[in-house]
Amino acid sequence: MSRIGRKPITVPSGVEVTLDNTAITVKGPKGTLTRELHKEMKVSVENNEITVTRPSDHKTHRSLHGTTRSVVNNMVLGVTEGFSKSLELVGVGYRASKSGDKIVLNVGYSHPVEITPEPGIEFEVPSNTKIIVRGINKERVGAYAAEIRSVREPEPYKGKGIKYEGERIIRKEGKAGKKK
Repeated sequence: MSRIGRKPITVPSGVEVTLDNTAITVKGPKGTLTRELHKEMKVSVENNEITVTRPSDHKTHRSLHGTTRSVVNNMVLGVTEGFSKSLELVGVGYRASKSGDKIVLNVGYSHPVEITPEPGIEFEVPSNTKIIVRGINKERVGAYAAEIRSVREPEPYKGKGIKYEGERIIRKEGKAGKKK
């Protein structure tokens, strides 16, 4: 039995969970999230607890059990606390600025790169070398952080580029000089 899938999810006060066949809607103080779950996974809400059960011990059911529970738990956490990812810009002249709701990146290209967020995602630029992506949907926050990072991924020789906060870049040794 899945250790993660077995754990019940406690619904905090102020959060409303509604089930409609295979769709689950979680409404909380930060917003509303709706998601279509796998049709064979059984989700039930009783006494402010959400439980996920599987119909059999088939391999696909076992693999979906913990995943479904984690997805529902992330929905509950998202509407109560929200999610965020931090990125750092490393390199001489690399900087980020916010104009309106979008961010403008100057990362060594001949032109600035603009990234516009979708509804539910917001960018914060506390300093010109740090970007914070916030939202209630964990999947979308991670996707936008990855999109920003892909503008200029960190290179292994000098470590220049956009990296996640706390990410360790594996460095390579430079070209060996001529030996005499």
